[in-house]
Amino acid sequence: MSATSADAPPPAPHFGAVLVEACCDSVYTAVAAQEAGAGRIELCGPGDGGTTPSLGLMARCRDVITVPLHVMIRPHTRDFVYHDDELDVMANDIVTARTLGMDGVVFGPLQRDDAVDTRHLLELTHLARPMAVAFHRAFDRTPDPFAALHALMHAGVTHVLTSGQATTALEGAATLSALRQRAGDRLTILAGGGIRGPHVRELVQRSSVRQVHARGTDPAIIRDVIRSLREG
Repeated sequence: MSATSADAPPPAPHFGAVLVEACCDSVYTAVAAQEAGAGRIELCGPGDGGTTPSLGLMARCRDVITVPLHVMIRPHTRDFVYHDDELDVMANDIVTARTLGMDGVVFGPLQRDDAVDTRHLLELTHLARPMAVAFHRAFDRTPDPFAALHALMHAGVTHVLTSGQATTALEGAATLSALRQRAGDRLTILAGGGIRGPHVRELVQRSSVRQVHARGTDPAIIRDVIRSLREG
C-alpha cells in the first residue's frame, strides 16, 4: 500500500510543536510546570487519579497561571458512575469553575457496563460551555474505544485523555494513531499514561499525537518531557 494511502497515518508534527499538558495538584506544581514550558495545566485535588480541586486552589491558580487551565470535576475516586446527588455536585463545580475563569473542565461519566454515560455527558458538556471539555482516562475503561469516541464527538467534547487503552501511551501508540485519524479535527487526542522524557519522542512519532499529558506533581517529569521534545 502506498504511503500516501488514505489509511496511512498523518506525518508526526515537529516535536517542538507538541503541547504538553501537566497534571498538577498545587499552586507550586502548577507554577513549576508553567515555568518549565507546559502549554496547559490540568488542576486536580487529592486522591488516586485526582478529584475536584478546592475553590481556593482554583482561584489562586487562576491568579498566577497564564496558560490554559483545566480543572478536574470528579466528586470521588470510587468509580466513574455517578448518582443524582453526585451529578448535582459536579454541575455546581462546573458552574464554579466557569465563574472563576477556568478555560476547561475534565470529567468522564460512565454507565455500569463502562460504556460512556451519554445522557449525563451531554448535560454536563452543555452546562460547561463555552469552556473546553476533556474526557479523562475513564475512556480507557470503555469496551469499544471507537464507539466511545463517537459518543464524545456527538456530545461536543473537545479533548480525550487516553493511553489507547494500554498500560502506557507508548504501548497504545497504534490505537492512539487510529483514534486520531478517526477524530480528525473534531476532537483532540491527548496521549497520557506513563509519559516520560526518554520515550516521548518515540510516542509522538508512532502515534502522530500533537498533545501529551504528563504528571506534573513531580516537576522533574514535566521538565524532562519538555526538554526531550525541544532537543534537536
